[in-house]
Amino acid sequence: MTTYSQTLGSRVYRFESLKDVLAKASPERSGDQLAGIAATSAEQRVAAAMVLMETPLRRFLEEPVVPYERDEVTRLILDGHDAGAFAPLSGFTVGDLRDWLLSEQVDGARLTEVAQGLTPEMAAAVSKLMRNQDLITVARKCRVVTRFRNTIGLPGRLSTRLQPNHPTDDPKGILAAIIDGLLYANGDAVIGINPASDSLSTVHTLLKLLDELRSAYAIPTQACVLTHVSSQLQIMEQDAQAPIDLVFQSIAGTEQANKSFGITLSMLQEALAAARALRRGTLGNNVMYFETGQGSALSAEAHEGLDQQTCEARAYGVARHFEPLLVNTVVGFIGPEYLYDGKQIIRAGLEDHFCGKLLGVPMGVDICYTNHAEADQNDMDNLLTLLGVAGVHFIMGVPGADDIMLNYQSTSFHDALYLREVMGLRPAPEFEAWLQSMRIVGPANRLAPRTSGNPMLSYLQTG
Repeated sequence: MTTYSQTLGSRVYRFESLKDVLAKASPERSGDQLAGIAATSAEQRVAAAMVLMETPLRRFLEEPVVPYERDEVTRLILDGHDAGAFAPLSGFTVGDLRDWLLSEQVDGARLTEVAQGLTPEMAAAVSKLMRNQDLITVARKCRVVTRFRNTIGLPGRLSTRLQPNHPTDDPKGILAAIIDGLLYANGDAVIGINPASDSLSTVHTLLKLLDELRSAYAIPTQACVLTHVSSQLQIMEQDAQAPIDLVFQSIAGTEQANKSFGITLSMLQEALAAARALRRGTLGNNVMYFETGQGSALSAEAHEGLDQQTCEARAYGVARHFEPLLVNTVVGFIGPEYLYDGKQIIRAGLEDHFCGKLLGVPMGVDICYTNHAEADQNDMDNLLTLLGVAGVHFIMGVPGADDIMLNYQSTSFHDALYLREVMGLRPAPEFEAWLQSMRIVGPANRLAPRTSGNPMLSYLQTG
């Protein structure tokens, strides 16, 4: 294994592997410190960044950060690498890649051409050399468009996941939250419930509830119950007409971390085939929905010595293979042990969004924090606004921004309205047309007065 060194003044800094360079070059965060792999000083961090800047991109193909022989995520990344797409970049160092990405000559179409030639480790590496504004600039260039019943990721659009969680899975409580969200023009990315119970009967009940509401009002969106992929497979095996639009699963960047979630890549492949066989999409067949988050592999003691941001980027390598409709990083959900404060959460959210889109993944962000983190809603407002500038595909819409089942703080229905207003953004086009037909929004895309002529309002009042 290659060793690396960098001299700063009279001091020589040595790094035992490429994995060590990546870890030491990472911006400060509590998770890497907890793992014992972070830089111990700002000077060491600078030395590692200087090494990384001069590292050829080819090195990431020659020196896997997790051994090929024992990790199926590594095998997926390397076996699926597109050498033709990589060819224009094959002579670059990581520093060269940064300069190229930021150059005015490189646009979204060019980035799409090379996306399959970039490995997650390359994306993570270049992000470590970037300021926040660099991450925003390049992510805004990237465009990833996906389709199921509507179109996600078009320029000038911002979608939301309507998240109507309830601590007892009460159907009336869930329906009230869904209708409330729809009346605030939320829900075009997905209406997605995290169930309090993973029992198959509860999941099936919630799936039917979502499908009946969507069908009754011909809502051009998709629904999802965010239970384990094995439960969704079992439901599809039992019912050839199962009302499953999107298959959900949390994923991570190492084989061992995914095993801690109870999944393998072959299981995800089986779920992809089963969901596509249902043929429920009207515009496309992007049927997978993945969630990720920096620190998940470390919390499972399965990070393989990787820094948490590189491990997160590898999760996007997994996601990319399955052509998902949606991927989102639940950026501050795991807690301050991994992202200590608002500054670290903001940086991580921008890194994740950048890496995902650079790799060709349709990225959203759950802009969130737990109540014991050194962060508040103003930090989330800052990240929300920065991600709007960066072209985030979707955010969460949670009643009051306070998830009463998962007990964390996210973004509200009103936050999506704010970002659409200040950035001149609109919902997915098919959903926007439906909102106008239902008199939820007017011709100028502003919320219409809530009158008796609004069918959804009538449903909420009588249902």
